Amino acid sequence: MATPEWVQKAGAKGVRFNFGKGPAEDGAHWAPVYDDPVFLEKLGNFLAAAGKRYNGNANTAFIDVGTFGMWGEGHTGFDQKLSQEESDKISRIHIDLHKKYFPDTLLSISDDISGDSKREGPWPAMEYALSQGVAFRDDSILVQPPPRSWYHAEMADMFWRTLPVILEHEHFRSSVNRKAWDGNLLLKSVEDHHASYMSIHWWPDEFLKENVKTIEQINRRLGYRLQLRELRYPAQVKMGVPFAVDWIWANTGVAPCYGGGFPALTLKDKDGGIVSVLTEDSFDVKTLPVALPEKAVEKSVKSEFRIALFGPSTQPGVYDVYVSVGMCDGTPQIALPLVSDTVSEDGARRYKVGTIELVR
Repeated sequence: MATPEWVQKAGAKGVRFNFGKGPAEDGAHWAPVYDDPVFLEKLGNFLAAAGKRYNGNANTAFIDVGTFGMWGEGHTGFDQKLSQEESDKISRIHIDLHKKYFPDTLLSISDDISGDSKREGPWPAMEYALSQGVAFRDDSILVQPPPRSWYHAEMADMFWRTLPVILEHEHFRSSVNRKAWDGNLLLKSVEDHHASYMSIHWWPDEFLKENVKTIEQINRRLGYRLQLRELRYPAQVKMGVPFAVDWIWANTGVAPCYGGGFPALTLKDKDGGIVSVLTEDSFDVKTLPVALPEKAVEKSVKSEFRIALFGPSTQPGVYDVYVSVGMCDGTPQIALPLVSDTVSEDGARRYKVGTIELVR
């Protein structure tokens, strides 16, 4: 049983059942009635403790609302056989409970709460999730052979423009044995859902060994992929005098950069000390549109900067120039696909692209 036995002994109502068959008085398994007051009280206590540790935690990407139905995905046909109307009502209760204890953390919920194979809307429970800022998660990728490789790309279309979409494929070997596995289809699922995350459902080393090409392709499309396609700045500038910088940016991922960020130039001296940080705070990379790499929409950005207007300690000389994207104060946050034979990274997500000379 997924619910601790002590919850049942505390008086939570439940249903005994046999897996795949349904309710039975002598069933081998027990599931709670998911809106029972005792169950919700104990669940609330657990979420309060979990929220104290993980709400707003920078190490937490998202938390699943996974407390309703078999596998936490809203399936009740194995036990209670709830109607869709009943399921929608309970889903809202569990969403609200998670929102209470994780107000500062991205939440996600399985698409199956609205019916695991219901291809067309309306989907009231998922629409409510969207209204509460809860992201879409689909754990059914490549469970069935084509053409049933997934069901809810249209549902994901409601979410991806404002919230990350999370996918999880079927257990790899099980999918292979069922003749449902296809690396091209796995990549297509990322494209069709505009996914930002994909969970690995198998031993990672074995999965990697047999899917290297597919993983390389997905890594170039999953989520956002910010490309600095062109950067122009003067080879020499006068301290305190304005100078122009021209950038061309594009996003070649399948999803927006939801958290956003601002481009910055950082000047460092020969010892690696930071001399100047110049942030273009009028341009947020989250505004870059999503497109196929060959159809990416390029955004031209024009900046005007000054160095050492009020910094008499800055000395003339040649300095290294680094590019980054991050906070408005110039703190780097986002890794960029820039490292090459001519571009190096400083270990803090700044990328050396050249030099600049400061003169009086």
